[in-house]
Amino acid sequence: MRAYCTTRRAPEVCKNSTGRVASECGASQPPFDSFNLATHVGDDPAAVQANRDCLRDALGLPGEPFWLEQQHTVDCVDLNAAAASTWQAPVADAAWTQSSNQVAVVMTADCIPILVTNKTGTLAAAIHAGWRGLADGIVTQTLQRLPDEAENLLVWIGPCIRQPHFEVGQDVFDRFAGQAAHNARFFEALPAATGKYLADLPGLLKSELTQLGVQQISDSGLCSYADSARFYSYRRDGQTGRMASLIWLES
Repeated sequence: MRAYCTTRRAPEVCKNSTGRVASECGASQPPFDSFNLATHVGDDPAAVQANRDCLRDALGLPGEPFWLEQQHTVDCVDLNAAAASTWQAPVADAAWTQSSNQVAVVMTADCIPILVTNKTGTLAAAIHAGWRGLADGIVTQTLQRLPDEAENLLVWIGPCIRQPHFEVGQDVFDRFAGQAAHNARFFEALPAATGKYLADLPGLLKSELTQLGVQQISDSGLCSYADSARFYSYRRDGQTGRMASLIWLES
């Protein structure tokens, strides 16, 4: 099993994700500079394709990643029977496989990229979870589809917006606190603004994973908002690119 995340500039190992700028082959111009991998943000399609080609070559991917059309859904795609050559991106926010050399991928620019495998290395999954997807159950629904018990899963949390920078309104607090009273501890009220909070999205995720029975959770601790040199952040920049987090089983 191999897993990576990109940064803004290059397909580096952030333990598992891409970043914002590629030192050798980033083709995207501002405000997408330079290693944007998303086709839906207004970037030049030729630049995005060049970046995807660079990603494939730099990481030695076994095939084209199975790119999704992410719309904050709770839909998860089973890649086991999919063929990359005929793949048309479905509307979904998670993908999983038990087949070798199928690259599951999600794109983010503040939302949480979550990569999952198991102790025996026989499955791989990638999940995109913003606050809406998390509240709607994308993580629980995806993990319940996987052919292994939660206690056998290994979960990695990639670069995402962290609590000091993630201001939300009363509606977000009410949504999570209404689901479970203990979720309130992941929100810090802003004293100068009634009905405003700083939300700990990774904290909410880890609490959910623990309740599901996941015992091994690795958090990168990386903040997409705080590190502008390495990561895209929609909350910080508005129009911007997307990073990718990828995972696959090797034959």
